Amino acid sequence: MKELFVIRHAKSSWADALQSDFDRPLNDRGKKDAPLMATELRNKNISIDLFLTSDAKRAASTCHYFANEFTQAKILIEPKLYQATTKAFYEVVQNIDNQFNSVALFSHNTGLTDFVNDLCNVHVDIVPTCGIYAVKMAIDDWKGFKKGKKAFWFFDYPKNHLIR
Repeated sequence: MKELFVIRHAKSSWADALQSDFDRPLNDRGKKDAPLMATELRNKNISIDLFLTSDAKRAASTCHYFANEFTQAKILIEPKLYQATTKAFYEVVQNIDNQFNSVALFSHNTGLTDFVNDLCNVHVDIVPTCGIYAVKMAIDDWKGFKKGKKAFWFFDYPKNHLIR
């Protein structure tokens, strides 16, 4: 059994017009939402073995907030998750080491929403910032992820928790 959590980075800042998209940091809302959602995920009694994050600043920062709650998880930077297409997401997941059974990916839209909508029959209009879309798979090898049957587990996001 494998578990995958697809997490969009928390809300980021557009304050510096000269800053590249890649280098945008989290804004104040993002800095509140990321630890909130990390705690909500931890409260579901979930264990995560591995965090794979885009190397963009806002995704890596979001990942680190989650790492504060899941201290046992290994963190790996995966540049392919920046501006990833559905195909790139599948390639990344299919190359996960099988020692990891529960994995969280931190990435960006629009590719992230396209990817989760390709996973199973539960579709979302958009994965909002710091949204989490989770699936379970009855597979033993990540290489079988694309063709393996995936079961929707849950979808959660900050506005479900109106604490701001």
